Amino acid sequence: MNPTTEQAPVLPEARRVPAQEGAKAPASRGRKGRGSKPAGQSFRSRLRRDKQMLLMMVPGIAFLLLFFYIPILGNVIAFQDYQPYLGIGDSLWVGWQNFVDLFANPDFIHAFWNTLYLAAWQLVFLFPVPLVLALIVDSLVSTRVRRIFQSIAYLPHFLSWVLVIAFFQQMLGGAGFVNNMLRGWGLDPVPFMTNPETFPLLVVVQMVWKDAGWAMIIFLAALASIDASLYEAAAADGAGRWRRMWHITLPGLRPVIVLLLILRIGDILSVGFEQFILQRDAVGAGAAEVLDTFTYYTGVVGGGWSSGAAAGLAKGVVSALLIYGANKLAHRFGEDGIFARKAR
Repeated sequence: MNPTTEQAPVLPEARRVPAQEGAKAPASRGRKGRGSKPAGQSFRSRLRRDKQMLLMMVPGIAFLLLFFYIPILGNVIAFQDYQPYLGIGDSLWVGWQNFVDLFANPDFIHAFWNTLYLAAWQLVFLFPVPLVLALIVDSLVSTRVRRIFQSIAYLPHFLSWVLVIAFFQQMLGGAGFVNNMLRGWGLDPVPFMTNPETFPLLVVVQMVWKDAGWAMIIFLAALASIDASLYEAAAADGAGRWRRMWHITLPGLRPVIVLLLILRIGDILSVGFEQFILQRDAVGAGAAEVLDTFTYYTGVVGGGWSSGAAAGLAKGVVSALLIYGANKLAHRFGEDGIFARKAR
């Protein structure tokens, strides 16, 4: 043995304590999750613990009750010959007669098909615009430029439809900026705001200008949730910008796209009330009459309260069925949709 080599001291082996049979493992002292129910805690103590959160929910619940759920009870007049001076209790019950008369009304049929036609325009041309804007904003390198672009895109959402229509009237109306320029060049003015044939395109342009920037917030939030390491790995493998967008960005956004598409399909019969009623006289009822304006002029202006309620109730039932069908279709394609399928 080399005398210069020092031998490491041998430490005594740790004494092992044999585990007793039937002994329980020591309880974990970790803090319980907020969602877990502590053992032995009563409902009153949990109510006292969460009273601040429950109080914060009271205004929202009261708003939903007063303006959404309680007014649903008023749909009973759709099955009555409702007379305001008699009230709901004394008005005559007519059953389904209001619905029979409604679907035999050519004005209602025209408003229904016109609503679907305008909704198709909005779905095809309006729905992809927020996604494209979100991709553009996400690709901007400068944070300052990104914030400026977002602020400019958000701003029109906070304007009322009265101001939006007035702005378009000043720009595209008969005495607007564009037609004045055409006159100055010796050209004939173009009736942008009064042409029934181009009215669907005008409606889509107005909605894109007003709400596309606000709608892209959801897509920006979904883009922020995509793992950045996926882009780094794809770039290391030689994938270009378009390849990364096609194979990483769009698949990451697919659940959000499907969810928003389902909600848009369910709301397809609500193409907008203020926007159309403000321009109805300019382009005529043949181009701007939709279910919302039909309900207003039939029920409120014309005094046909029962017919208006029947039209609104029919619209709500059809919208609910569209949401249910679109959600089922999303399940067929393997997406969760609004709510996931039950596990079998």
